[in-house]
Amino acid sequence: MNNLFELAYDCLVESRLEIKLEKTVTAANCILGETVGTSAVILPVIVPGRPPQPELIAPQRLPARKLSSLEGRAAMIHSFAHIEFNAVNLAWDIICRFQSMPSQFYRDWAQVAAEEASHFNLLQQRLQALGFAYGDFPAHNGLWQMAEDTAHDILLRLAVVPRILEARGLDVTPDLINRFNEIGDMETVSVLETIYQDEIGHVKIGSHWFNHVCRERKVKPEQTFRDIFRDYAPRGTSRINREARSRAGFSLTELDAICNQR
Repeated sequence: MNNLFELAYDCLVESRLEIKLEKTVTAANCILGETVGTSAVILPVIVPGRPPQPELIAPQRLPARKLSSLEGRAAMIHSFAHIEFNAVNLAWDIICRFQSMPSQFYRDWAQVAAEEASHFNLLQQRLQALGFAYGDFPAHNGLWQMAEDTAHDILLRLAVVPRILEARGLDVTPDLINRFNEIGDMETVSVLETIYQDEIGHVKIGSHWFNHVCRERKVKPEQTFRDIFRDYAPRGTSRINREARSRAGFSLTELDAICNQR
């Protein structure tokens, strides 16, 4: 397969977990090595491939996860693994859905896909060490649903998925690292610290391309993000991680707007 968009689509629709991860690494290497063509192609309807498990249920039906028990700890790690699995699909989706961006855009998101696959593998290994596997706990489909809701507009996608939803991980992960540290699970702490640092870079990529599209459309990035944030911000969220978000490309004006709209 020598077309970038067909390659991304093949990774996206693959449902066999291990093969999907293997294809992701191979495809990312091809794209980063610039060994594939970039001619636009017409693709079938985009439906992400996923294994039969985990069962997808409404977010409000998910039980509370308490780290005081082994199962609770595994369930929390599983929720992170599910986010990373969806992040692999999201990275391939943004590539094959939006086919008129600069070539660096596709290299950036291919790198993200490969790193998200690596994160998933790290979390899967932690689950296995605890006697569990991905699919053993229910999960929700909120992250992918938001991808579908923004599928018609690259500017909206870049604002909502990396800069609102994924940036939320920058806010909550330090507290989770502390909680795992308190119970002495240093293996999970190490995994979460790796993911945390990489995710700052992923959100920064989203910020870069959001600003790029704003310049192309001749709209003001800060005002545009503020308007989108008002409509898509998660409800009932805790304080934001200003330091990490600043490293990830948020301006002081944007950070103040986020705080004021919470």
